Amino acid sequence: MEILDILIIGAGPIGLNCALEAEKNKLTYLIVEKGTIVNSLYNYPLYMRFFSTAEKLEIAEIPFISPAPKPGRQEALEYYQGIARQKNLNINLYEKVLHVNKNEGIFDIETSKAKYRAKNVIISTGFYDIPNLMNIPGEDLSKVKHYYTEPYPYAQQKIVVVGSSNSAVDAALETYRKGAEVTMIIRHSEISKSVKYWVKPDIENRIAEGSIKAHFNSELTAITENSVIFKNENGEITEIENDFVLAMTGYLPDFDFLRNSGIDLLGDCLNPSYHPETMETNVSHLYLAGVVCGGKDTHLWFIENSRIHAEMIVNNILKSTIKNEL
Repeated sequence: MEILDILIIGAGPIGLNCALEAEKNKLTYLIVEKGTIVNSLYNYPLYMRFFSTAEKLEIAEIPFISPAPKPGRQEALEYYQGIARQKNLNINLYEKVLHVNKNEGIFDIETSKAKYRAKNVIISTGFYDIPNLMNIPGEDLSKVKHYYTEPYPYAQQKIVVVGSSNSAVDAALETYRKGAEVTMIIRHSEISKSVKYWVKPDIENRIAEGSIKAHFNSELTAITENSVIFKNENGEITEIENDFVLAMTGYLPDFDFLRNSGIDLLGDCLNPSYHPETMETNVSHLYLAGVVCGGKDTHLWFIENSRIHAEMIVNNILKSTIKNEL
């Protein structure tokens, strides 16, 4: 069996960037992705726009041309999938990595379809695949959605949106404008300060005028077929009629996979252990790239500030290779 220089887990923007950097330095590599190319972006809301401008989303100095100041989901899909196609990157799609084990200096990687061997492994799996569950009665009902794509299914329905981040605010505004009766349940005392600056006044004005109801300092406690139950900061319980719950409570990396790969997870936020200058974890030659580095602090890393990980990792691999050859 061929021993690859690098096996990359995840074909998101940063995984693609790692592959381009490997190819530039004539290292053998393979990307293994459990979905499609930039799978997380594919699952974003259909009309989502990035906070970053196009040039901040570029990889490998390949221009990202967008007619709008902030590119949207479809433009990003075209850009990243176009790069994979034009550069003919080595990618296996719809293949999930199950285990990563290191034996005598070489990684054995088992997937849902095959087995591979590699000198180095880069985990660039993001965090969008596992919802941050509320763990309340009724969360498993079919009316509860942890992913939001478009507003049309919710026209003329009673919607509860849980959260106050960008995803929650977008869902609330879009469903409201398609005729939904929208109620937001928000743990904090205000809309998140991280909400896109051109959207924040819109949601605040809709709440102020009563078009969208908002219960601040409140927490959802139970979901039934026809209602939801929540409590406020004073412990007062309220039940309201409800057709759908959009639980925009965030997402988490696959901590079990990281832990089973030998990576130490530190503190309450389960931050993976890695060297900030090389991105190498406590397992030698096993690297992290992109937003997976943040643990539960999923707001720390995004495309714009983690594009540099690819060059950092490949440079360290090259230095290690030269050192071993001396």
